[in-house]
Amino acid sequence: MKKLFLPPLLISILSLQLLAQKPRARDLGIPFDGTTGTNNAITDVSGVEVGYKTLISGSGELKVGKGPVRTGVTVILPKGKTDASYPAAWFSLNGDGELTGLPYIDDFGTGYGAIGITNTNSVGIVKDAIGEWSFKKFSTGDFVDFSFGLPTVGETWDGVLNDINGLHIKKEHVFEALDKAKGGKIDEGNVGGGTGMALYSFKGGSGTASRVFKIDSVEYTLGVFVQANFGRRDELTIAGVPVGKEIQDLQPIVNREKRKDGSIIAIVGTDAPLLPNQLKLIAKRVTHGIARTGTFSHNGSGEIFLAFSTASPIYNKDKTETWKALPKWELDPAFKATVEATEEAIINALVAAEDMEGINGNKYFSIPHDRLKGVMKKYNRLEEKK
Repeated sequence: MKKLFLPPLLISILSLQLLAQKPRARDLGIPFDGTTGTNNAITDVSGVEVGYKTLISGSGELKVGKGPVRTGVTVILPKGKTDASYPAAWFSLNGDGELTGLPYIDDFGTGYGAIGITNTNSVGIVKDAIGEWSFKKFSTGDFVDFSFGLPTVGETWDGVLNDINGLHIKKEHVFEALDKAKGGKIDEGNVGGGTGMALYSFKGGSGTASRVFKIDSVEYTLGVFVQANFGRRDELTIAGVPVGKEIQDLQPIVNREKRKDGSIIAIVGTDAPLLPNQLKLIAKRVTHGIARTGTFSHNGSGEIFLAFSTASPIYNKDKTETWKALPKWELDPAFKATVEATEEAIINALVAAEDMEGINGNKYFSIPHDRLKGVMKKYNRLEEKK
């Protein structure tokens, strides 16, 4: 029998492809309600792009300014690499956190350009870098637009694993995330702004999910992206199962730093035509999706959510705007989609994350997939894959 010879380069490519195909929550047999989009991601909303820059370097004792570094930046571009505006609204479940640009969104009912998510101490540089990138890309001649200084940037705190006071994120990192942003399948877990985050005392990070729903005969898509960094172990609930109470070992190793309660930033995007006040109702429903995973929102947890629609109003020659919008009494399918996609995005972040050791030997462990499946089976909640 002849042996099949594969060139080393092809073996490397195949290996990388296998590594990239990490299981997601549904792949483990975790049951979720609703119909997903093609990629089960916020990028299923046409035109939406996501970009990351992940920074991982160093090990051992914390030396401020030198590392170890476990951080990054995430960018979400609702209308691709443009400065186009889009209807938007936000909701704060618990305000121990930051999301910039909210007064603008409140007054205008719109956002514009890229949305950033990073660590707590890097909001400023990410905000400035998005503004600079936008100015260079979209301005012509002597055009000056002050609004490039008002991007929307959120944060969660990664100071247990990362040299957060070292300010390692630079504007070039943000530029790279913006330039490389794409649609389609996107990575989850220890990537971008989610690199150094923890979730229910396991490793956490970046996660996404989507839902397709119908209102009358028209089909719409809604996607959620989360940077998840919250919750305590005994609270963790997956598809109704008390997983955190069942898996009590693999607790974090924290040698010096005191863990805060954590936070979550959630971005909801949809192609459904919605008014800003309706998008606020969508943003509020993120709360129910988070609650399904077990938390009651601790005092120190910053939980701020932004919702946008890619269905923008038309600006007319007579300087009026024409909006097309669904009536509020038809929005239950969109509300349901938001709750379902938020819940799944959080669990996807948990499943995708991998063990990570950071400053001073602090370490968060990933949730063990086999044991998770065993717990789900114990409670008759595991969907056996065919």
